[in-house]
Amino acid sequence: MKLVQVLHMKEGVGDASYANNSGLQKTVISKAKHVAEKAITNLYCSIMPQCLGIAELGCSSGPNALFVILELVSTAYKACQKLGRQLPEIQVFLNDLPGNDFNTLFKTVTKFQQNLSQEMGNGVGPCYFMGVPGSFYGRLFPNRSLHFVHSSYSVHWLSQVPPGLEDNKGNIFMSSSSPPSALMAYYAQFQKDFSVFLKHRAEEIVEGGRMVITIMGRRSEDPTSKECCYSWELLALALRDMVSEGLIEEEKLDSFNIPQYTPSPTEMKLEIEKDGSFVIDQLEVFEVDWDCYESDGPCNAAKCMRAVAESMFAAHFGSGIIEEVFRRHREIVVDRMSKEKPQYVNLVVSMTRNG
Repeated sequence: MKLVQVLHMKEGVGDASYANNSGLQKTVISKAKHVAEKAITNLYCSIMPQCLGIAELGCSSGPNALFVILELVSTAYKACQKLGRQLPEIQVFLNDLPGNDFNTLFKTVTKFQQNLSQEMGNGVGPCYFMGVPGSFYGRLFPNRSLHFVHSSYSVHWLSQVPPGLEDNKGNIFMSSSSPPSALMAYYAQFQKDFSVFLKHRAEEIVEGGRMVITIMGRRSEDPTSKECCYSWELLALALRDMVSEGLIEEEKLDSFNIPQYTPSPTEMKLEIEKDGSFVIDQLEVFEVDWDCYESDGPCNAAKCMRAVAESMFAAHFGSGIIEEVFRRHREIVVDRMSKEKPQYVNLVVSMTRNG
């Protein structure tokens, strides 16, 4: 089954949904907010479009996408008011893969409009919302139709599971026990995908337009370092336990790999400079704790992983093992977090489209 059909966050608004288990992602957005606000302020002051086109790539189904849009639109309006100009119309494009729960997302638009009016007053200009289903590794928008592109916790997902992982047995991601060929396959897929991503965005963004991307990454140049692989390793432990008990076939585990890559700042910078369509304005690295967002940290960290990974696990292993694998994973996470304080490393990069 193609990745585009199975990769989506847990739909709905239930206890296990992404909408109710995306506090970590909101914390990451908040910590990177100053970068996005600076970029859209500089954009508006230099271009001052009458209709500001903003795209959120990988919007998912929870409240975070409109939290971002509210911050961006409010910042643009404040810049406009400071310049004494008429407020622009806003066109917002919310993009994700076709399997995304767009219905849950669009039910929150009315609340967004209320929040915007509350923050900026009733004189705000019109704000139009559109859903754009499709992969951001392909073209999504007409030439030169966007002024600002934002994406948080999406571009670390690859377009596919890298080919050449047959020897990555017993692992579901890059690991210290992965063969060099597997690490090379992951890096090659990242290079290919990110270059395609930049190429298409360069065609869609106006000259002088901005793009801000936040992704999971690592400080180390070692792709198997604990700072980027630990969360998936704990899920692999749960799967290996179930294999040893005969609950999952070993072949099923050996043929499953997560389509994700967590680059270093050096790798990110190299690909942007190689493409040449964008100039890097700002590149920062920061950490967030796994339990950064709720009092019951370990259990919520485990629920967050389930909301992200469940669709892929169900598609490969079958829905019958879901409750058990994530129950075991939760126990492992609770145990590990009682002994250590793991963190996610994140990269945020702000870019300007070259002329």
